[in-house]
Amino acid sequence: MQYNNLGNSDIKVSAIGFGCMSLGTDEKTATDLLMNAYNKGITIFDTADIYDQGLNEIIVGKAFQAIRKNIVLCTKVGNVWNAEKNGLNWNPGKSHIIKAVEDSLQRLQTDYIDLYQLHGGTIQDNMEETIEAFELLKQQGKIRAYGISSIRPNVIREYVQKSNIVSVMMQYSLLDRRPEETCLPLLQQHQKGLLVRGAIAQGLLAGKSAKAYLAHPLERVADVIEALTNFDSTKNIGHLALQYVLHHPVTGSVIAGIRTQEHLDDIMAIQDFPKLSNGEYEQLQKMIEPIFYQDHR
Repeated sequence: MQYNNLGNSDIKVSAIGFGCMSLGTDEKTATDLLMNAYNKGITIFDTADIYDQGLNEIIVGKAFQAIRKNIVLCTKVGNVWNAEKNGLNWNPGKSHIIKAVEDSLQRLQTDYIDLYQLHGGTIQDNMEETIEAFELLKQQGKIRAYGISSIRPNVIREYVQKSNIVSVMMQYSLLDRRPEETCLPLLQQHQKGLLVRGAIAQGLLAGKSAKAYLAHPLERVADVIEALTNFDSTKNIGHLALQYVLHHPVTGSVIAGIRTQEHLDDIMAIQDFPKLSNGEYEQLQKMIEPIFYQDHR
């Protein structure tokens, strides 16, 4: 397993990370899968306070209590379940963040969070207040570092310039190269790390049947899948998809939504293949027409 520093921080993460959102609520099954991932070299585990209305954090925290210092534990804040528990409200305010971190610490059974991430964000938010909350939590030792999970270039730009975030979690894949336009160069310039989500594009880059995706019509997606299938006979397209997003120097980890042991084994097989060469990376870029952000620029 390759391990990378996250941005300019001292947080070192495995190149493949574990996205915990789809773990499910069966504690034994989830715990077994988490521990298997750890034993295979995965050290970064990403959850959020809203996943399964807090139960996800409880399961993750309990699973790793005995080896807490060996893992990078990430969670998120900002979304709040409404009273009916059927929808979310947005609250990036300081008082909410200060309270929410205490709840997450309790559920995770830890006294610190390695990476605390704002779970979204809009350009209308009072960012100074949000940043103040994160900085206070750092001073108090309740978090080691903070970041933002967002696909909005205008929001990412503001946090990169105004705060001490160490990372941005973004959707990024061969079928969604929007981050390459401005966000990845910005992160590289300011030595911020990237946590990738959506690297296999809803399974389209891992064997699912072609369908329209973002601005790509079905026919283009089908052409991309065919081209990737023929690109290198020694690799399946899922491994190519992962290697592509790992190739960029700002990528710290690809956070994979792992649901089963079979899925874990398949993802970890990426270690059996050499990294992409610069030439292969450029070939892949030429094969797939990029799309660009239309909103939130």
